Amino acid sequence: MNEDMSLRIAYLTAGAAGMFCGSCLHDNTLAAALCRLGVEVQLIPTYTPIRTDERDVSIDRVFFGGVNVYLQQKFRLFRHLPPLLDRILDHPRFLRWVTSRGLSIDPKELGALTLSMLRGHHGYQRKEVRRLARWMAKEVRPDLVVLTNLLIGGCIPELQRVMNVPILVNLQGDDVFLDALCEPYRAQVFRELGGVVARVDGFLVNSRFYGQHMSTYLGIPGERIVRVPLGIQVEDFRPLRLARRRHGRNRRLGYLARLAPEKGLHVLVDAFLALRRQPEYQDLELHVAGWLGEDHHSYLERELGKLRAAGLEKAFHYAGAVDRAAKLDFLTGLDVFCVPATYPDPKGLYMLEALAAGVPVVQPNHGIFPELLEMTGGGFLSAPGDSRDLAARLGDLLRDEDRLAAMGVAGQSAVFHHFSSARMARDTLAVYQRFLPSVTSCS
Repeated sequence: MNEDMSLRIAYLTAGAAGMFCGSCLHDNTLAAALCRLGVEVQLIPTYTPIRTDERDVSIDRVFFGGVNVYLQQKFRLFRHLPPLLDRILDHPRFLRWVTSRGLSIDPKELGALTLSMLRGHHGYQRKEVRRLARWMAKEVRPDLVVLTNLLIGGCIPELQRVMNVPILVNLQGDDVFLDALCEPYRAQVFRELGGVVARVDGFLVNSRFYGQHMSTYLGIPGERIVRVPLGIQVEDFRPLRLARRRHGRNRRLGYLARLAPEKGLHVLVDAFLALRRQPEYQDLELHVAGWLGEDHHSYLERELGKLRAAGLEKAFHYAGAVDRAAKLDFLTGLDVFCVPATYPDPKGLYMLEALAAGVPVVQPNHGIFPELLEMTGGGFLSAPGDSRDLAARLGDLLRDEDRLAAMGVAGQSAVFHHFSSARMARDTLAVYQRFLPSVTSCS
């Protein structure tokens, strides 16, 4: 980058009530990589502090604090609290304390709040919109504003009024939340979204699939959507050995994602049970890691019940929500990886991390997965939601150790080359500069 370049970006991210969230991880990784390019990025949390297994580069402040905006939605009094009390409700330490005790973010319960937030300075949270715009104009003075999703876009008109700068929006899972909204709120939310979409200068997505889907879903002209492939921080994956690491131990089938129905753990458990019924897979173990929310304990218990009934409880290992070092150790010990998401995932971060560790994958044939496997050659696709087909594809990999090793090598090499955070940052910055003709371009 030219040393004379001085670009300031205000990047609004969204915390996920204390859990690891793909969007948070992506935003934090991208912000850190942009900073390494010499860009001045303020990563600004909304709702709650973010949680990431890499160094958190977000500021120690939260706007639109989840507790505060909820109370403002429910009670008129909280729409007029003095700034001191607002700061207490929005304090990161307070929000971490609240979310550690279980804060529901079920979209089925949040229709009215979502609608009000999209109405921005016309909604019940108007003072939060004004506070964000004033602070950003005074303290950040950005050349460009980026929003992590469209659902926090109700603030866009006020930001444009106060600062008159380009505003871009990442699209990364908005439809999953919107599809879970109940009527009459869903229809009203879509009407509000039409006005928000018209205000946005440009949209970024991580896959061709999601760009096409969201163009139709939200009525966004295709030329306003730009694809930038996902990237991960690969440096600590580079030392991991590509050679087989079994050393006489049992084979390991791995899963690393939230333990929730939409991530498809139940499909994987059924496929695992089908494999274990075959003599050649009697040594196979199921290793699972990921964040478990309070509302999904019964879901996990049902899956454990299947394993107990089959006498395979001891073949199941749950590592919990792992930090960075534990994640690398977990992935390194696997033979094959699978998160059979039941919805078309627009990101698939966990798949890239498995491939970066040299672990071949089997993923459902929808969402971003076909694109990622086309570019990496690191595994197979299976029929979405079909545990029998999944078992067959996993078996195809596990019984052929030469192909398993070759796919591990191919997948890791492709991720290092095509999906590094450095490459994502360079490609993203090039997109940002399209909207900033006065800013010196990268050299």
